Amino acid sequence: MCVYRIGDMRIIDLTKPVDPETEDRRCNLVRFNTGGRIPDFHTNFDINSHLGTHVECPYHHHDDWTDVFSMPLTAFMGRAVYINIDELEPNSYITPTVLEKKCEGKLEEEDIVILDSPFKCLPFTDKTNTDEDKRLFVNRETAIWLRDKKVKCVGFGDGVSIENNNEDVSAFHDVLMEEDVVFLEVLKNLELLEKDIFFMSYSPLYIKGLDSSPVRAYAIEGITQFS
Repeated sequence: MCVYRIGDMRIIDLTKPVDPETEDRRCNLVRFNTGGRIPDFHTNFDINSHLGTHVECPYHHHDDWTDVFSMPLTAFMGRAVYINIDELEPNSYITPTVLEKKCEGKLEEEDIVILDSPFKCLPFTDKTNTDEDKRLFVNRETAIWLRDKKVKCVGFGDGVSIENNNEDVSAFHDVLMEEDVVFLEVLKNLELLEKDIFFMSYSPLYIKGLDSSPVRAYAIEGITQFS
């Protein structure tokens, strides 16, 4: 179940389910009974910080930049704008010109921007950068436009690649993360959105020294302030 309702609010779960038995990235759970006077069960978990749907903080890309612990909580929630780019050819770059057109009248400072396209391909798999991978690309110019619009987070659907080559990917990270912009990767169920502007939350684990963290990402449609 991915869509829920509370009163007038429609909640869409945008998180990739993670099963330790099938997950490619590190995900080990050990359940045990604590014993003692009041025994109960706990679970030790040994996971990768980029497991499943995850938020990446600047510390991911530079030792001197901000880690998860030092980011304000407001970096992980707020007004979100979904941009589905459907007028470009496969494997095209998302240019400032395209963004200006698609975001006109929608984007505000401190927004979360989610980029997507119809060219879906699962990220970080054996299909990445093969002939089957038709996703759109980002680069330094894409990042500069987003930085200048003062967004606080950039999210990615399965229609946008963030792993096409080191030059583009590194530049995209450097330009935005230097300004404490966070990334939200491996988002799912975006096709279930009925609105392109909504409230969104994706809070990470509050652990000092963490570069990134798995999150439970969700959209809430129907909040007047965020519509």
